[in-house]
Amino acid sequence: MRRIDVIGIGIGVFAAGAIAYFLLQLAGLDSPQAGIWTQAILVGGLVGWLLTYLFRVFTQNMTLNQQLKDYEDAVLQKRLEELSPEELAKLQAEIEEEKS
Repeated sequence: MRRIDVIGIGIGVFAAGAIAYFLLQLAGLDSPQAGIWTQAILVGGLVGWLLTYLFRVFTQNMTLNQQLKDYEDAVLQKRLEELSPEELAKLQAEIEEEKS
């Protein structure tokens, strides 16, 4: 994520908080109550995002892990394509022998 993306997200969250605050005031809440509910909404969103992040960490479904897996698969595929037919047959025989 680029620095400008982080700045944009920060401004977006700030703007969402301000919009929620003014909407709650328009709905009839007084200023302190609207502020408390706005904070509750923003903290709830933060906790929700944190839980999704932790879920991705524990399931190892993060971008870096996926990139490493894709790279390893590409390297193995390239090595497999470079094998001669005799080497490929020998490798398949070894795999069949290990299965038995």
